Amino acid sequence: MSKMMKIILIGFVIYLAATALILAVYQADPDNMSWQERETFNLKQIGRLDLGIPKEDVIRLLGSPDISEAKSAATGEEVLVLFYRTHHVKSDGITTRDECTPLLFKNGSLIAWGADAYQDYQDF
Repeated sequence: MSKMMKIILIGFVIYLAATALILAVYQADPDNMSWQERETFNLKQIGRLDLGIPKEDVIRLLGSPDISEAKSAATGEEVLVLFYRTHHVKSDGITTRDECTPLLFKNGSLIAWGADAYQDYQDF
């Protein structure tokens, strides 16, 4: 093998090792993302959620919500809604509910997400 091929091969191996290391160590931090990156990140992560996941795990994954609200039912059940920005509507510097995906929690566990679930919650 020629000297040039050895150099190219070594460079390629170093590149692969560096890429693997970055992918293994890097953790996305929503608090340090631009709003565009955060929207994309939130959409991707919300799509991976499972019903029943604890609220604390969602906050650990997605960071602090953009908006939140809570309601207590007559049965004593606590319903919490966390809103995470997932789509741009208006460039006014303010995040509104219509730019977010609502995540609904009952007694600390994820029970539903999305506009339809939030509408049902409002009728609750």
